[in-house]
Amino acid sequence: MTATKQLLNGVRVADFSRVLAGPYATAMLSDQGAEVYKIEMPGHGDDSRHLGPFTDTGSTYFTSLNRGKLSIEADLKDPSAHAQLLDFIRTCDVVVENFRPGVAAKLGLSYEDLKAIKPDVVYASISGFGQTGTQAKRPAYDTVIQALSGLMSATGFPDGSPTNAPP
Repeated sequence: MTATKQLLNGVRVADFSRVLAGPYATAMLSDQGAEVYKIEMPGHGDDSRHLGPFTDTGSTYFTSLNRGKLSIEADLKDPSAHAQLLDFIRTCDVVVENFRPGVAAKLGLSYEDLKAIKPDVVYASISGFGQTGTQAKRPAYDTVIQALSGLMSATGFPDGSPTNAPP
């Protein structure tokens, strides 16, 4: 069998994202050969680790969205962990986050912060409602997006209330 070079071989990604949109995006990067490191809070990890269904290896939801990734546990509010993370980010080509607007800056992980230590960093900030404007601080979880997009009006039962579509 001949080994095929994947498009993103040699690309290193620091993934600060959680739940769905960010982990899905970085899973696709991993699928194309990128070396993706998922940064998770100690003791809890990504919220999707706690969403079913579960198998003996954990959440199938989490596993499907984080396939092929390596995991790093780091308390983003701990100054010593922050210094280590910055050292790590210097070795990365891409940073992906889906914090609420303003959170990355509070954590010292904004594009401006990281560009100062890694001028060629590719920084992807994923947000359901953008970084500015009247809706920017709204959460953009699956159920919220299904409701706002009108998807819930097409699901459920006749003469019943709208229902969210399961993952």
